[in-house]
Amino acid sequence: MKKDIILAGVGGQGILTIATIIGDAAAVAGLSLKQAEVHGMSQRGGDVQSNLRLSTETIYSDLIKEGTADLIISMEPMEALRYKEFMHKDGMVVTSSHPFRNIPNYPAEEMVEQELENLPNAVSLPIESMAAEINMPKSANVILLGMAAKYIEILTPEQLRESIKRIFESKGEKIVEMNIQAFDYGLNAVK
Repeated sequence: MKKDIILAGVGGQGILTIATIIGDAAAVAGLSLKQAEVHGMSQRGGDVQSNLRLSTETIYSDLIKEGTADLIISMEPMEALRYKEFMHKDGMVVTSSHPFRNIPNYPAEEMVEQELENLPNAVSLPIESMAAEINMPKSANVILLGMAAKYIEILTPEQLRESIKRIFESKGEKIVEMNIQAFDYGLNAVK
């Protein structure tokens, strides 16, 4: 089994934390893993993107070719659309519906929503609002990971939960519990 995942967002949104959680879970599961990260001007709201390739077989390249990505996980809807050409015809997009207007000519929100709706397989939810609802504004990225968990397939939600525990354990039990709760909130938000 193989899963090619593109993670996308804007600097500071937590995309690289998602990559770390998935990567840790894959390593513990004994999967082959290749990762390539592209950091834009992350401290100034620039784009951040990561190719994450997971497989039960050996992987030779860390880059995902156009038309082959199984899953795009994005913290920002326009960033999800930026990489749609990389998606396999049956690929899935899981994204935040809330725009991060980091460029002066950001398209109209309705246009972005329509483009997402035109994709064959896409889930879009207001993760920032969801995080605020449960009083965890800094956990929107983990809510997004929860939303994407069932589409990752090569790893189970339980393996991802265990990784969340390992990644956040140095920050204390309260932070671990908060992130597990955020993950489960995202997981249960997608039917």
